[in-house]
Amino acid sequence: MNRQNWAGNTPYCATHYHAPETIPQLQAIVRAAHKVRVVGSRHSFNNISDCPEVILSLANLDHTVTIDHERRTATVNAGITYRQLAPHLHQAGFALHNMASLDHITVIGACMTATHGSGDTLGNLATAVSGLEMVTADGDLVALSREKDGEQFFGAVVALGALGVVTKVTLDLQPTFAIQQDIYEKLPLAQIDEHFDAIMSAGYSVSFFPSWQHDWIDTVWVKQQIVNGQTPTVPNPFFGAPLAPAERPTEHSSDRHLTPIGVPGPWYERLPHFYLKDPLLQGNELQSEYFVPRRHAVAAMQTVARFRAQLAPILQISEIRTVAADQLWLSPAYGQEIVGIHFNWHRNWPAVEQFLPILEEQLAPFEVRPHWAKLFAMSPAQVQPQYERLADFRALMRQYDPRGKFCNAFLAHYIGEA
Repeated sequence: MNRQNWAGNTPYCATHYHAPETIPQLQAIVRAAHKVRVVGSRHSFNNISDCPEVILSLANLDHTVTIDHERRTATVNAGITYRQLAPHLHQAGFALHNMASLDHITVIGACMTATHGSGDTLGNLATAVSGLEMVTADGDLVALSREKDGEQFFGAVVALGALGVVTKVTLDLQPTFAIQQDIYEKLPLAQIDEHFDAIMSAGYSVSFFPSWQHDWIDTVWVKQQIVNGQTPTVPNPFFGAPLAPAERPTEHSSDRHLTPIGVPGPWYERLPHFYLKDPLLQGNELQSEYFVPRRHAVAAMQTVARFRAQLAPILQISEIRTVAADQLWLSPAYGQEIVGIHFNWHRNWPAVEQFLPILEEQLAPFEVRPHWAKLFAMSPAQVQPQYERLADFRALMRQYDPRGKFCNAFLAHYIGEA
């Protein structure tokens, strides 16, 4: 098992690494350990996954995909990746509602940290979870579902690994569908100020990619769902931005391919933006992401744009995405629509570390929340008041993990001891 995260900026300090092949093996490891954490695709950028004793990978568990056609659900090993899962769903005539920008990440890692794609009507990836099974601190196997466990279930889905080792998840499905994605270049920033909602609602999923070095958005990706086999209308220009060529080189990175542009294809081949050429290679970037309530989105973007000079030497590219409201306690979209402002940094941590507090101070008036698994400098006193169900979540920690077996330094700092 690789003993650092994907970006190489965070080493793991565990003394033991395990990749059990069966649930009984996993239960025995958890039962015997004093401290346990789980890693998925290692795509977290801070120490949320680290642990001084035992780190687990679920990659070797059975990858059987069990589809309930009547209920429109799929039950899978939580350690499966979206790249492994999605083709099975598509072949069976089903789809997930959304995908993240990269498809090599694990289902459990994405859901536990409220990772997301983009789409005005689309919740984060965890909102597809309707049931889960987990190994608790004493090694017991516990099942929870949206149907029978209500509010407690909403606390357990985005749980940052604090309640137990999730071994299986049941995901809501919908009929499979096709998507066409088109890219526009140099969308004037003034159009964002005046037409943000209209632009973001122009497709099933819409993302901005600004470098913040111009008075325009570098590219806008509009992904439209194919209905009844009809080719979607592709306006040109789009709010003043011309359509980009369908064939274009991957910008900012040589480690990935763009997903196909200008032609329809299955949902799982179009909703991600990129495919990593080799997901096992060390990443060439660091990442941060901040969420603001949608009503603050334009003002927050205007604030970021004022840092043009500071961003130039340290930023590769940003992405702006919308996420629908949900009921998951530790989700940044709990009870409100949000907009994510994502930063792909160059691998220059000293410079990024110096800049983050400056950026966060200016974003603070917009009720900003950081992505749990990315880089940020905000203090617990700044993060915790943004989560109104935090006390309820601590009660869940006391119920499922009273001795703090799954609590590490990150959780103790930002969530608090149970």
